[in-house]
Amino acid sequence: MSSTSNPSPIPPNGASGRMPVIFLAHGAPPLLDDEVWKGELHGWAGAMPRPRAVLMVSAHWEDRPTTIGATTTVPLVYDFYGFPQRYYETKYPAPGAPELAARVRDLLDAKGLGHAEDPQRGLDHGAFVPLLAMYPEADVPVLQISMPGLDPKDLLAFGRALAPLADEGVLVVGSGFLTHNLRDGMRTASTPAWASEFDAWTKEALERRDLDELADFLHRAPSARLAHPRTEHYAPVIVAAAAAEKREGKPSFPISGYWNLAPAFTRRSVQFG
Repeated sequence: MSSTSNPSPIPPNGASGRMPVIFLAHGAPPLLDDEVWKGELHGWAGAMPRPRAVLMVSAHWEDRPTTIGATTTVPLVYDFYGFPQRYYETKYPAPGAPELAARVRDLLDAKGLGHAEDPQRGLDHGAFVPLLAMYPEADVPVLQISMPGLDPKDLLAFGRALAPLADEGVLVVGSGFLTHNLRDGMRTASTPAWASEFDAWTKEALERRDLDELADFLHRAPSARLAHPRTEHYAPVIVAAAAAEKREGKPSFPISGYWNLAPAFTRRSVQFG
C-alpha cells in the first residue's frame, strides 16, 4: 500500500468508538491457572468499551522493520519451554484483522517508518495468554505486529505513529513485564528491593507522563539492570505511553501487586485514558 499524508481511518462497522491504550503484564502459561489474575484481566476488559479490534505489541516479537503478522486465523506460537503438554494444546482462534493491518501500514507510511509482512506468524504467548483471560470467546479480531527493535527512540516514534488507532475503536496493547529478571527473579521467595524500587519508580514516571524519563530508564531508574537484564519486556510500556501521549489525565493501574509464582515480577498494568 502506498504512503499517504492523511491515512484513512478504519471504516465504521458498528463497534466501539474511542478506546484507552493499555500496557499489561502478560505472565506465562501458568497465568491460565491463576483464577484471581484471570478474573482481574477479564474484569478489566469488561470495564472498557468493547474494541472493534486489538492491536498487540508483545515483548516476544522484535523484528526490524516492524513486521505485520497474520491477518487470518493461523496456529499460535508456543514460544515457551518446559511446561506441561496441556499448555501446548491451548487454542485461541481469534478472527484476523486485515482492515487494521491496512490502517497500520498507512500510519507507518505516513511517518516514514518501514514495515514488512509475515502472514504465517501467529499470536505468541505475550498475546494469547492475556487475551484468553480478557476475551475468552476469541470473538474480537486481533493483529500482532513486531517491535522495531529495542532502541527507545524508535519505540517512541513507533508508538506515536499508532496513536490514532485508539480513537478509531482499536485497543492498542503493549504486553510485557515491568520487572523481568528470569535468573535472579525466579530464585526468591519474596519481592526483592530492586523489584519494588523499580516498580515504584516506573509508576511515578508513568503518573507524570514523562516520556523522556521512561525512555531513559536505564540511566534514571533504580536497579534498572537488575529489573531488566534485557529490555524487551519493558519496551512495550514505552510504545503504549507514546501511543497515549496526547491523552489527558493520569493513567490508572487496574492490576498491581506481584506474581505469586515469581514474586520479583510485578503484575502492574496500566490504562491510559
